[in-house]
Amino acid sequence: MSITARVFLLILFLGGLGLGTARWFVGPTRNAIVIGYQTGVDPTKLAQADGLYDKALGKPVIWRKFDSGTDVITALAAGDIDFGDLGSSPLAVAATRQLPIATIALISRLGRSEALVARGGAGITTPADLVGKKVAVPFISTSHYSLLAALGHWGIDPARVQVLNLSPPQIAAAWARGDIDAAYVWDPALGGLKVNGTVLTGSDQVARWGAPTFDVWVARRDFAKANAAVVEAFVRVTIAAQDTYRREGARWTAGSREARAIAAVTGSRVEDVPNLLASNDYPTAAEQASPALLGGGLAQALANTAAFLKAQGKVDRILIDYRPYLDPTGVRRVAEEQNHARTVG
Repeated sequence: MSITARVFLLILFLGGLGLGTARWFVGPTRNAIVIGYQTGVDPTKLAQADGLYDKALGKPVIWRKFDSGTDVITALAAGDIDFGDLGSSPLAVAATRQLPIATIALISRLGRSEALVARGGAGITTPADLVGKKVAVPFISTSHYSLLAALGHWGIDPARVQVLNLSPPQIAAAWARGDIDAAYVWDPALGGLKVNGTVLTGSDQVARWGAPTFDVWVARRDFAKANAAVVEAFVRVTIAAQDTYRREGARWTAGSREARAIAAVTGSRVEDVPNLLASNDYPTAAEQASPALLGGGLAQALANTAAFLKAQGKVDRILIDYRPYLDPTGVRRVAEEQNHARTVG
């Protein structure tokens, strides 16, 4: 099947699930680079706020905010964006559907920045109380995968829970109206839920139960092939932002310029930003390039995610090999340069 046919079928698939709409063209010609981002809190948001990506890429940059990974997938399939911020669960779906994209860098290994929260007054004090309750989550997101994994860990059949497909803004609105009993989501919606809710578990705990999740940057393959230098520059800014946080993150307090800038980009409460940053893990360039991650290990994690989603009826197959959807070229080059600098120094 041709790439164009696969993309067409992917858009039909996403539209059929109600996971976003797309314009009917692939690979538009334009002068600007379009980057699709989501509202998770991480060090790259400071680089975004400070215009570091814009300066490094050498072309005009347009930033487009998305509420879920499925919307990012649809935009990638339509050629509306060149780079996209995806969680590992929607990435597994996109790769399984053979969307022509490549994972070029990790944004974070997710921890407490995504969590399952029970609304005060909903009568939920233990996981068993979720049975029969309305639990909202964006479908095919990392939060969705983590919710299903948590229910499995607790021995709760998802069919006994009213799992609702809502975007983060819809979750916040439904929560305020009292229409839902619990939700698994990320910031800024998560911060609002915590005000009058109780956290039942976070993605850090779910990872320890055997279901880790990641956020990554992907690029369309056609764009990456035609703009290799741009992709490398993008990866360099990403790694530099993470390195800066490891060195200086302790100073990024709620009153800092950095926290305010990240809050402005994500919509999170500025007082939540330091803890949200600290709740995730940001692998170094060497770690990202290693066999454990973009060097191959992430392919197995995607296969495991796809297998789980297939058991839940969310995908209809599992690929033999997910390595073609990983491209460690940029992180490997940065890692080699950093290692050489340390050796020389």
